Amino acid sequence: MSNMTKTTPRYKGKRHRLERPELLAPAGNLEKLKFAIHYGADAVYIGGQKYGLRSNADNFSFEEMREGVEFANRYGAKVFVATNIYAHNEDIGDELEHYLRKLEEVGIAAIIAADPIIIETAQRVAPKLEVHLSTQQSTMNWQTVQFWKEEGLPRVVLARETSFQEIAEIKEHVDIEIEAFIHGAMCSSYSGRCVLSNHFTDRDSNRGGCCQSCRWKYDLFLDDAPMYEEEADQFTMGSKDLCMIQYLPELIEVGVDSFKIEGRMKSIHYVATVVNAYRQAIDAYFADPDNFELKQEWIDEVHKAANRPLNTGFFLDTPGAEDHIYGPEDKAAPYDFAAVVLDYDDASGFATIQQRNHFRPGQEVEFVGPGGRFFKQTVTELQDTDGNALDAARHPMQHLRIRTLKPVKPMDMMRKKIK
Repeated sequence: MSNMTKTTPRYKGKRHRLERPELLAPAGNLEKLKFAIHYGADAVYIGGQKYGLRSNADNFSFEEMREGVEFANRYGAKVFVATNIYAHNEDIGDELEHYLRKLEEVGIAAIIAADPIIIETAQRVAPKLEVHLSTQQSTMNWQTVQFWKEEGLPRVVLARETSFQEIAEIKEHVDIEIEAFIHGAMCSSYSGRCVLSNHFTDRDSNRGGCCQSCRWKYDLFLDDAPMYEEEADQFTMGSKDLCMIQYLPELIEVGVDSFKIEGRMKSIHYVATVVNAYRQAIDAYFADPDNFELKQEWIDEVHKAANRPLNTGFFLDTPGAEDHIYGPEDKAAPYDFAAVVLDYDDASGFATIQQRNHFRPGQEVEFVGPGGRFFKQTVTELQDTDGNALDAARHPMQHLRIRTLKPVKPMDMMRKKIK
């Protein structure tokens, strides 16, 4: 895990140990929302069909938002909506007011906004909606945080480039909720404020159209001469992913109120696995702060969901190119999401599952559930729902029956190891 063995953060001043921070998870669609909350998220952030920066995600209709809020309420969780574009003239007016009022009506707890006109409009027409300042504002100092507090905002989402020392100084000076990204994708542009996408594809990153051009592979030339041999790896600006699970005590004690996981475009398996690991670690810390020890199994779980190598971002210091940029030799997670458990029959020992990826009898799989439930087994008996034996699971979303070594529960996940 690159950049993950550095020394304890070097910040000064009093510690701000919280009663319990919020674990905030991404939810790209309704199914992901339910899995994130079921696996331990205190809140989720989603995108609506307008005004958000993930225009290619499966964004929520108002009806889906209402269903998501009702599901969240059963767990005591909250739903936030990203309305974090930088607005153009055509984005503001009666339509924006209607949209914000509708968010308030369906029970959304807060919006995440960057543009002052969206912030002001929400405060005026939908006063029950909290407004959280988006990381798109690149906020890194306590005086700016104080400004936004005086504007009536209860929470600021800090820039991804903020260090432990800077967070400590903010908490020393301003009594306000601080939200910080603690896991997921970073960006080679400052806080995601990128114009490369606009330049290459005419898709505006700051209005939801990012084409991820930083992750493309490039040839580099100097005076029309290639800088690399033809067989050499191409240049990329793609950044490694952030992972702060090893520094949970420091995050808590410096006063971060909301731990934010990035990844609305990521899979159910990614969201549930990462939330599950952080949930267990946070709960273990608060059960016995003085004797807290990070378990290797939580780190292992995070790695099973990782798409890229992991580092500690800007919390400890400013990363150099080797710390920040990942290369072609870095491999993705060696596990695939294979199925979701729908039901379990105690009498027969068979689980009904919904397949998500190909697997077959004789293959080793893992079952994972909230709270650290976990076991491995070899697939022995595999059937369709009529009881006919199958030699492989070939059809995604098909309902199947599989004999499990131990009891499982609905919404448990099954994964397979990639050879």
